[in-house]
Amino acid sequence: MKHRSLEIIRDEHSSLAAMLQSMRMLVSRGPRDNPKNFFDVLRAMLFYIDEFPERLHHPKETELLFPRVVKAAPDVGVAVARLDRDHEYTEKAVRDIQHLLLGWELLGESRRQTFTDAFDRYVDLYLAHMQLEEKEVLPAAEKHLTEEDWQAMDAAFEKNCDPLTGKFKPEPLYDKLFTRIVQNAPAPIGLGQG
Repeated sequence: MKHRSLEIIRDEHSSLAAMLQSMRMLVSRGPRDNPKNFFDVLRAMLFYIDEFPERLHHPKETELLFPRVVKAAPDVGVAVARLDRDHEYTEKAVRDIQHLLLGWELLGESRRQTFTDAFDRYVDLYLAHMQLEEKEVLPAAEKHLTEEDWQAMDAAFEKNCDPLTGKFKPEPLYDKLFTRIVQNAPAPIGLGQG
């Protein structure tokens, strides 16, 4: 049986992975001859991560999905503990990385390597985090959770409506943010060259 919340989680993971890869390409290219666009689009992408995955996606996993899975399949407890620690780390790290990016932008090249090192660690952890979740936790959820569990999670995750999944229009409040990202970020997220 298909469960809407699993589809949403996987869609959101896919769009976040694409966002992280686009950001990684952008960072490796550097500002080139258009530093204003470079820093603007990276700031917008980091803000998106803070607003959507960190504030909508992760809390629902931590509060709804993970406790139910651990209760039904205790053997995934170690993985869930790591994923919860990752959520705590990434919530703070995205803001730290925004600060490091601002340092690079305002103080110049002397701050670039510090940003790049922290950003690379962040992306690597995030990609490994999603992989662990999809290989261990989601299959355990599919196997062990009850229909009542799925109804509660489906109702919660259906409210996310992340426009970068390609399935939802952005809320008017976020319209400028998503337009900026899509118009200026490199593929696979955007139409721009970065």
